[in-house]
This record gives sequence, C-alpha cells and structure tokens, in this order.
Amino acid sequence: MAVILALMFRTPLRKLVIMGLNKLKQGKGPLIAKTVAATVLVVFSSILYGAMEIEKRSREGGVVNPTDEVLMANLLLEASLIGFSLFLALMTDRLHYYIKELYLTRKNLENAIKLNQDREDNKSRTMEDTKETKDKTLNLKTKER
Repeated sequence: MAVILALMFRTPLRKLVIMGLNKLKQGKGPLIAKTVAATVLVVFSSILYGAMEIEKRSREGGVVNPTDEVLMANLLLEASLIGFSLFLALMTDRLHYYIKELYLTRKNLENAIKLNQDREDNKSRTMEDTKETKDKTLNLKTKER
C-alpha cells in the first residue's frame, strides 16, 4: 500500500520507487514475479475451494461444527489477505506502467514542441531574409534608374 501511495503523489520518493521497480522488472525479475504470482493464485484458489467445501458440508448437515467454524474463519482470513495482496501487486504494476508511459509521452511532447518552435523560428528567419533580399533588390533597381 505504501508503494502505491508513493507512486500516486509526486514526491522525491516517487522517483526512487520508479527506479527500483524499473530495476526489478529487468532481467529475471518478471519471470520470478510471474512465478510467485501464479503460485499465490493457486494457493488462493485452493483456499477458496476449501472454504466452499466447508460451506457445502454445513449446508448438507444443517448443524455447524465448531471446528468447521474455526477453519472457515481461518480460511476466509487467509483468502482475504492473499486476494488483497494480489490486488495490490496488480495495482502497483499498472501504476508503474502508466507513470512510465506518462513520462515518455511528456518527453515526446516536449521534443515535438521544441521541434515545432525551431521550425517556426527558421520559417520566420527565412521570411525575414526573403523580405530583406526583396528590399535590397528594390533599392538596387531604384538606384539604377
């Protein structure tokens, strides 16, 4: 959650977090992250399956066993923790991606603006040069007469 908050607000910590995530996503980092995410997802689905089995037993029997209540509470806590962790990891990844794209887009926009300004400056200089040349030729023609 702290990483997401650091990414959300423009602070000096944001650049540090982005650099860290960039380093993490290079090399073998993405492969390891995907493997861990897949493992956690399998554990998450296993916990949900166990919770559904306990729920099915309690519906069939009608009487809720105290052991099943404790197991169900434990499984729900584990499932919520793992689900929340997966959600935060996904949010962190997407925020990092969008901020990185935003930086690249801003940089490209600044370059395009500079290029456009340079073209405008060159165009105005060329127009001034042509105007001066025309004035000179007119002056020379009037002197010849």
